Order: sequence, then C-alpha cells, then structure tokens
Amino acid sequence: MIGNIKPDTSDLSDHEIFRQSIAELDRILQSTWRSTVLRIGAALAAIVAVFVVGNMALNRQFEMTAIVEAFLAAMIVFYSCDLVRHGRTKFVRDRLAMQMHVAVKQRILADKLYGLSIMDPLTGLHNRRFGEERLNEEILRAERTDEPLAVLLVDLDHFKDINDQFGHSAGDLALQAFSRSLRKAIRACDVPVRIGGDEFMVILPDCPREKIDAILVRIGSPQFEHNNEMITVRYSVGRAHYQITDTPQTMLDRADRGVYREKAARRSGQHSSHEKKFLLETVPLPPS
Repeated sequence: MIGNIKPDTSDLSDHEIFRQSIAELDRILQSTWRSTVLRIGAALAAIVAVFVVGNMALNRQFEMTAIVEAFLAAMIVFYSCDLVRHGRTKFVRDRLAMQMHVAVKQRILADKLYGLSIMDPLTGLHNRRFGEERLNEEILRAERTDEPLAVLLVDLDHFKDINDQFGHSAGDLALQAFSRSLRKAIRACDVPVRIGGDEFMVILPDCPREKIDAILVRIGSPQFEHNNEMITVRYSVGRAHYQITDTPQTMLDRADRGVYREKAARRSGQHSSHEKKFLLETVPLPPS
C-alpha cells in the first residue's frame, strides 16, 4: 500500500535522519494537538446544545439527555488525556532535539580533534601516523583485489642549504610550496603524507606504473618567493610497486633505496627524468 512506503534514507547521514525524524515528530504533534482541540470543542458544543434542548424538551426526554451528556463528558475526559499525552510527547521531542544538538556539537569537536591528530599543521598534508596506517590498509586491499599499488618517497634536495642561507622561514615556505604542487598533481584518492622534516610519502592506490611519471611531471619544480627572490624546490624520488608478500616496511625500504640511488646518480652527473637541475636555484625578481 502507498501509505506503508517508507522514504529512502540510504544516502542520508545519521544526523540528517535524526533531523528528519524530529521534523516528522513535530508535524505529528501539531496535527494531533489541532485535532484534539477541535474534538474537545465539538464535544463542548454538543453538551451545550443537548443541555439547551433538554431544558426545552418534555420530562420523558430527561433520561436520554442525561445519558448523552454523560457520554459527551466522557469524551471530554478522553480528549483531555490526549492533550496530556501530547504534552508528554512534546517533552520527549524537545529532549531528543537537545540531545541531538549536543551530539552534533560533540561530533564536530571530535572530527576537529581527529583532523588535528592526523594532519601536519605546516603543510596541510597527512602526518606520518596516518600515512603508515593508510599504507597498511591499502596493502591489504591490494592483496584482496589484485589492483596495483604504488608508493613514492620524496626527499627535498639542499633543504639544509635553504635553511642556512635564507632562514627557517624560507624552509617552511619550501615545504609549503612543494606540498601545494603535490596536492595539485595527484588524484583525490591518493594520500599525500609528510613523514617529517623534508621527507614526504605519497600512497597511490590503483595506480599503474606508467602513470607515476605523469604525476612527477605535474609536480614539476615548485617555486616560492622569499626576500625578492624566486627559489626553486628540488627533490629526489624513490618509488615502490606492491608485490606479493609485501609489507609497509618492505615497500618503504625499496622506495627509500630509490631515493638514495637518485641522489647518487646526481652526484655522478646523471640527471633523472623529471628534472634538469639539482643545485639550489634562485632567481632575483625584478623591482616592483
């Protein structure tokens, strides 16, 4: 039957379902209150009408009038009980609404605290603890689905030189500039992580090998302005692709060895495919 069809709430959050339930309860309360008041008014009008008619009727009609009056009086008592139940229901509704308000505030606070616990405040990327947990989850998923999984480790080059030459504020700007470029280069499902210092990790679920070079090209060579100079951020990258029996540590170890191989290749004069210069590069800005 049409009256028994329930609305589809599968796409709604618990909070939205709670709010909808409260709104529906409000509508029921309002409708019940109106109908009860109307019935009480009708019963009172009937009593008055019967009383008036009874006084005008013959004595043989007195008993019937008394019976009708008693019936109507019982109706008023019954409807009055309805109003009492209505008040009690409204009290429960108000209490539920207050509990929902408190629960929503607590959920918002919990989400905020959770966000603070898994995010790096300087770069806005995920922190190491979250990254390690997520990598373990993605490895388990790759085992079940046999989908490709890749991990990148990134180490900024000459980061100490930036700090020594321009100060720690410039080092912070370098980290932020690289993080912005990284976020723009990856997909929404990818997980960028600041491991600590000038080291980063990127978890790439369902990412074929040939897609990684495209990601590195999109990252490019981030730049930031400091004291009227444009400083280019250089970095070394190591990668690891999931293999059967891999653990988070084995994948990170392979990617870490890739970082050191790339740094060693630079020292020997061999440039990687995703950048052409490896020395600290600064470009003076023209006067404004």
